[in-house]
Amino acid sequence: MDLKNKTVIITGASSGIGRSCAEEFAKRGANLVLGARQYVTLCEIAQELETRYNIKAIAFQCDVSKEEECKGLIDQALTTFGRIDVLINNAGISMRALFAHVDLQVLRNIMDVNFWGAVYCTKYALTDLLKNKGSVVGVSSIAGYKGLPGRTGYSSSKFALNGFLESLRVENLKTGLHVMVASPGFTASNIRFAALVKDGSAQGDTSMEEGKMMTSGEVAVIIVDGVEKRKRSLIMTGQGKLTVFLSKFLPSFLDGLVYKHFTREKDPLIR
Repeated sequence: MDLKNKTVIITGASSGIGRSCAEEFAKRGANLVLGARQYVTLCEIAQELETRYNIKAIAFQCDVSKEEECKGLIDQALTTFGRIDVLINNAGISMRALFAHVDLQVLRNIMDVNFWGAVYCTKYALTDLLKNKGSVVGVSSIAGYKGLPGRTGYSSSKFALNGFLESLRVENLKTGLHVMVASPGFTASNIRFAALVKDGSAQGDTSMEEGKMMTSGEVAVIIVDGVEKRKRSLIMTGQGKLTVFLSKFLPSFLDGLVYKHFTREKDPLIR
């Protein structure tokens, strides 16, 4: 896919992977519809990208957990640009709490954003994406292939997202719709700072060494390359590829490795 003058919608575009994807698509000449709750920040990003890359970009305040706001995002894209070519379902939140201690509303909130947000946006964009033989992308996680301790809600939401996109792909094998599941490994972003703890408040810190992780910019390049090449799935790190392999062939062994890995967190939940 040549991205020049294509219309790309990105949710969760105010920071992290979403913001980096916005810049990478803009570099390649795409016009942008940026959705997130942080409207002022989105407007600043849109203006900066328009000036730097000579493309068109608009900001739309959107909480993807609300169906009507997702519909509004899609409607605005069609009103402004008249078409949709790529939908990047990136908006997401994480958590850090053992299931035994967590308020169940935390899991509901995570499912509403990570799963239902992608479902809502895809539903309302689908007609135009089919017309243009466009791309639907879900930014998932290795947590969508292997359940992670202290992340029951997050892993569940990513497993659900993967299943939704896999089903959508098979339904559209003959329509020309491109469906891609993009699964970064641990990425240096604000997702762990904003992660919900057991009472639903934000963690405000990270339990991991951010400096050793992929940057959001590196992830964005891989995702945009994947859209151009119409890839089926992206697993972006050696650790991620090993995890997927072991989950299929040595699942019990992998359980032990994952458990041991998470005992090394700062202030670990399991010991």
